[in-house]
Amino acid sequence: MSRAFTREEDSENAIAGIGERPISQHRNLVTERGLAMIDQELEGLRDELGKAERRADRERIALVSRDLRYWTARRESAELSVPEPGSDVVRFGMGVTLEGDDGKKVHWKIVGEDEADPSKGSISHVSPMAVALFGKKLGDVASVNGREWEITKLSDKAES
Repeated sequence: MSRAFTREEDSENAIAGIGERPISQHRNLVTERGLAMIDQELEGLRDELGKAERRADRERIALVSRDLRYWTARRESAELSVPEPGSDVVRFGMGVTLEGDDGKKVHWKIVGEDEADPSKGSISHVSPMAVALFGKKLGDVASVNGREWEITKLSDKAES
């Protein structure tokens, strides 16, 4: 068997073994921004798939096709959720400012799983912090991982 043939066979096995991206079992709640993000991702992947097909890049086709299946499923299951204007309790899509028992303040936007980026101040609605906050009001305290956080501000617009 030639070395070239072995490498091609290894490449085919690598493509076959990429597996599917896991899809969360939680409700796929999304903000308006999150829905737009999914649509942009789909558009980019469709474009990328066309380019990979023109190059006959089988590995790239397999990877992009897998991502397309994931984002298509996420788009189909997306449930747009917009907070009620003026709501006085923490809900999906809201911004929440918290003060810890050490006086440190943090601000979180509660968003969908695919949209969450804690380094940029957004957390998933299924995260322990979001779950602890849901239904609470200004001045209420939420306990997460042994720390207490007082809600000092609510915004029905998921501020940056």
